[in-house]
Amino acid sequence: MDPVERWAQAATAAALLAIDPEGLGGLWLRARSGPARDRLLAGLRGLLTAPRRMPPGIADAQLFGGVDLAATLSAGQLVRAPGLLGSGPVALIAPMAERMTPGLAARLAQTLDASQGHCLIALDEGAEPDERLAASLADRLALHIDLDGLALADCPPPAFDAEEIARARTYLPHVRLGPDAHAALTVAALRLGIDSLRAPLLAARAARALAALDGRDTADEDDLVTATELVLAPRATRFPEEDTDEAEPPQDAPEPPPETDAAPEDELDETDPPQRLPEEILLQAAKAVLPPDLLARLAAAKAPKTAKSGAGAGAAKKGNRRGRPLPSRPGRIDGQSRIDLVATLRAAAPWQTIRRKLTPDAPQKVLVRSEDIRLRRFEEKSDRLLIFAVDASGSAALARLAEAKGAVELMLAEAYARRDHVALIAFRGTGADLLLPPTRSLVQTKRRLAALPGGGGTPLAAGLRASLDLAALSKGRGLSPTIALLTDGRANIALDGTANRPAAAEDARAMARALRAQATPSIVIDMGNRPQAQLRDLAGDLAAPYIPMPRADSQRLSTAVTAALDS
Repeated sequence: MDPVERWAQAATAAALLAIDPEGLGGLWLRARSGPARDRLLAGLRGLLTAPRRMPPGIADAQLFGGVDLAATLSAGQLVRAPGLLGSGPVALIAPMAERMTPGLAARLAQTLDASQGHCLIALDEGAEPDERLAASLADRLALHIDLDGLALADCPPPAFDAEEIARARTYLPHVRLGPDAHAALTVAALRLGIDSLRAPLLAARAARALAALDGRDTADEDDLVTATELVLAPRATRFPEEDTDEAEPPQDAPEPPPETDAAPEDELDETDPPQRLPEEILLQAAKAVLPPDLLARLAAAKAPKTAKSGAGAGAAKKGNRRGRPLPSRPGRIDGQSRIDLVATLRAAAPWQTIRRKLTPDAPQKVLVRSEDIRLRRFEEKSDRLLIFAVDASGSAALARLAEAKGAVELMLAEAYARRDHVALIAFRGTGADLLLPPTRSLVQTKRRLAALPGGGGTPLAAGLRASLDLAALSKGRGLSPTIALLTDGRANIALDGTANRPAAAEDARAMARALRAQATPSIVIDMGNRPQAQLRDLAGDLAAPYIPMPRADSQRLSTAVTAALDS
């Protein structure tokens, strides 16, 4: 789609939102700040009822209503503020919507579901494909527009007519859809890979708004096509496949009987025109506006962020309920934070004389202002789990297995001070075994490691898959897993158990990418006599540090792992 058509589509979306803001939910406008976005917003602001800008760090009390702390402190009695959304239908404009917290996005989604007349214009300024508006909120906004790459020369001032929009609003309640419109939109959404039923419903609302804009009381085929382009096409997750299952008549089927009372051919052409499938028309319209790199964009949006190496002593998490207390900080009451009463009174104390002189009639004994408020903070750390995935194959077992055992024991000896747990997975033969479940027991570890067998092939992919499963399980139990892979990198057993060196290497890299997708920190220790380029590539797939240690004892191995994890 060329820039002129994209801008015309954006202008149409803005007009539809102005006609039916509650029914369409809102507009997801993905574009960096620039003249094209500013021009569209300037035109849209003039059409919407009560547009309000929502600051990115707005508190719940300011948005949804709550206690007005400053007024309460001044008046000496509870004073509630209505909030931005508490004073009638509002068109909320949210800049930097890609940074919206999941909690705020969920509460806004609930507000849109309540049908109180609000709508949302989410300004998504994400630079990367994975920096996007929360899915729960994007699903409720009918119109998705992308203005990235448009120059101001491609964007003439939109010809919005306020009177025409107002007239369309009066038409809208009387506009109806055809009998097959909902079914056609639903089938089109299904074939585009859209799994939300909101999408065809929102497309139907958009079609009705288009008909109202033209002053018609019935939405026609062109309205459905435009609604498909605006609502369904941006949500597509796949290209619709061509319908190739046309039934072929059997070769030995009898000839159909001649129709004696059939109408002449010319008469048929005039009275019964061939009916086209509405969903096929809608799909063709959607395919015309789908970007050619749709699949690449979807893959990039779903790509995981790079796994961070090292994990210190477990992942730290800021909170306001549990954990180690941190110094209080000034802040606003947002309905979730807790006030540090002592710190608040301590902040207010030096100002009591001045405030008493300014307000001698104030009934309060202690004059507290909103700037005195201090909020409590805590930091909670989860325990770390070190998963040792050790190559116990014939090529590595005899030389290095004893060193791996010693390193595990040395690290576990320090576990009580570091709050670490240790697990051991050995891969050899055709598979991998969990020899030591997560534990902090040194006695149990020594007993199990004494029976660690060795020999056979190198099923590296199986070892990584077992590590992946254990890491996912430990995350569910509140642990922060880190994987230490000890191997010489000579993978020769594929995941299916066959001896196939190329397939084994490819399977290992696939499992490494899966581990990276889970953002599980890892380190790779090359135990071979010479550094292996294949193992270095595997570390790249894991986004993990690569440490070649051709001749090291258990003490050096333990020290290297500890240094890598704490870096």
